Amino acid sequence: MTSSAPTHTPTTAAFYVQAVLSFGLSLTAVTIGVVFLPVDGWVRAFLGIAMLYTVTSAFTLAKVLRDRQEDAYIHSRVDRARLDKLLTDHDPFKIDAA
Repeated sequence: MTSSAPTHTPTTAAFYVQAVLSFGLSLTAVTIGVVFLPVDGWVRAFLGIAMLYTVTSAFTLAKVLRDRQEDAYIHSRVDRARLDKLLTDHDPFKIDAA
């Protein structure tokens, strides 16, 4: 039967560097904005904690989405292997002796 290779393309180094720099720049910009905000220290602390919570939630969401995608890919590979085995074992011209 036909077996198709996964269509997963590896991440290039340039894309990885761009993602890391973009994340670092955005986190730095928000941190500077919170630090120099003309408000009381408690408000600044609350905004800092909220920012950290948002960042950790984003990492968790990205991990969960990646895990679900990998799980779906593995299930589709298992289903494809089962179907291939079923099709190779099936002989339409075989006569069952009754």
